[in-house]
Amino acid sequence: MAWHQVQQIQSKSYTCGYCGNVVASDRGYQTADAHHAVHICPHCPRPSYIAGGQQVPGVAPGNDVQSLPKDIESLYREARNSTAVSAYTSAVLTCRKLLMNIAVSQGAPEGQRFIEYVQYLADNGFVPPHGKGWVDHIRKKGNEATHEIVTMTLQDAEDLIAFTEMLLKFIYEFPSRVPTPTP
Repeated sequence: MAWHQVQQIQSKSYTCGYCGNVVASDRGYQTADAHHAVHICPHCPRPSYIAGGQQVPGVAPGNDVQSLPKDIESLYREARNSTAVSAYTSAVLTCRKLLMNIAVSQGAPEGQRFIEYVQYLADNGFVPPHGKGWVDHIRKKGNEATHEIVTMTLQDAEDLIAFTEMLLKFIYEFPSRVPTPTP
C-alpha cells in the first residue's frame, strides 16, 4: 500500500489499532497546528487518526488466544474490536454469547437456557478454581446489557474481555500447549 504525498510530521509513539504493534511514526498528514494528525504505521502501513488523546481506530483490548475453534475466535475478535470502536454494550453482549458457544463446543447440548450453559461449564471442569466468579460476572453483565435499559462502559467491556481471555486460555490454549505423550 503506497500513500500519496506523505509528509514528515511530528513523531508520535502509539499502538497501531490494525496490527497491534507499538510503533513510532513521523510519516502522515497533520493540521498546521499539529493538534490533529493521521499517522501511517511503519509496520502495516495503515492510517491512524490521533488527536486530543483519541485514536481511531482504537486498540483492541486483550490478547490473541491460540488454538480456538474458528467461530469462537471470530466472536472473541468481535468483542475486542467492538471495544476498540467504543461499542462497549456490543462487546459485553458478545462476551456473554461466547460463554454459550464455549459450552456447546465443549459438549453442552444446544437449545438450553443461558444459565444452563454457565452451569455446564462450571460442573464439567471448564472453569478454573476460583474462576466461577468471573464467569458469573460475565453472565450478570451480559444479562444487564440484554435485559435492562443500561449502556456498558469501557471498564465493563475491558473486564469481560480479560475474564473471557483467561477462560479461553484455560480451555483451549493451555491444553493445546501440553505435549502429547508418546506411547
